[in-house]
Amino acid sequence: MQKYDVAAYVWPAYTGDEPRTRMFWPEGIGEWQSVKNAVKKRADHNWPRKPLWGYVNEADPYVMEMQINAAADHGVNVFIYDWYWYDKRPFLEQCLNNGYLKAKNNDRVKFYLMWANHNVNNVWDIRISHLDDNIIWDAAVDRQQFERIADRLIEMYFKHPSYYTIDRKPVFMIYDLANLMKGLGGADETRKALDWFRNRTVQSGLPGLHLQLTLWNETNFDLSGVDGDKTATTTEMVSRLGFDSLSHYQFIHFVDIDRDYTEIMEDVVKEWRRIDANYNVPYYPHISIGWDNNPRFQEFRPGIVKNNTPENVRKALIKAKAYADAHPGQHPLITINSWNEWTETSYLQPDDLYDYGYLEMVKDVFVQK
Repeated sequence: MQKYDVAAYVWPAYTGDEPRTRMFWPEGIGEWQSVKNAVKKRADHNWPRKPLWGYVNEADPYVMEMQINAAADHGVNVFIYDWYWYDKRPFLEQCLNNGYLKAKNNDRVKFYLMWANHNVNNVWDIRISHLDDNIIWDAAVDRQQFERIADRLIEMYFKHPSYYTIDRKPVFMIYDLANLMKGLGGADETRKALDWFRNRTVQSGLPGLHLQLTLWNETNFDLSGVDGDKTATTTEMVSRLGFDSLSHYQFIHFVDIDRDYTEIMEDVVKEWRRIDANYNVPYYPHISIGWDNNPRFQEFRPGIVKNNTPENVRKALIKAKAYADAHPGQHPLITINSWNEWTETSYLQPDDLYDYGYLEMVKDVFVQK
């Protein structure tokens, strides 16, 4: 057993097994299409990059057995699967259901879910990603849909022996708090729905539910979910809605990323200190590998992390480890973006630029010699 839980987010779009992905990626290999076809757009641009493992189907259990072994051998012992619900049904569950859950070695890497309840616009389709935003699917759900989602999560995932828990309670992360409140009808109704979810989890025979929130910048939330007359900050909403812990998903959500990685990390550590001073629930430190979403666009998109070498990422991981060590009363969890966000250029998987460099840095920092 290793001392730390190192959790990497998984973007489950690298498969053609979900029929609805064909509207975005008609070649039938999921978003690998955008990675495979990416081109260098200017001299200082580090694309294209190629996955050393190839454009594999991550909904294949044999592929996932290989990836699970690689993750576990290098100190990544938790996957956080992005989980989606659009148009009254799940989306992109195949990587989890057919890949990870059918892998014979899934006891080596635990998993939990982040409900990526953001709206879908044209950004996934490179043919129209340059156009102004338009909503293809609205991710806000009403109470009836919320209860359907909760029952599905409890029965299909929370009871699995490899589901990740804190204090024996399954961990469930929510990405977009504003969208959750919008669908449920404001802060009070959202609190009622989350309390119902907790009770439902207990009624199913589990010890409870650990609700985790994805942090962005400090934001003012509309308490009514409709008119915006009364607002509350993120800090206030965490207490008001009863979240149990916090982490981030990506550096781009709260710092300027168009600069050197070492400069970014200075501001990241400052943000950790601010969170410590203002929130009364545990924060689990987050490290992003990088950011460059040019594979999703035909034209060059500015805003790229510079100098995010494996060695500089190793230094960042050491800071996250030090944060965990300085908070001995909370779970030793660190989140990383990500296992496989290739189209955002923030991944641990080996490529033709750094080979296994990022994974080796995780191993160097977190796996006991």
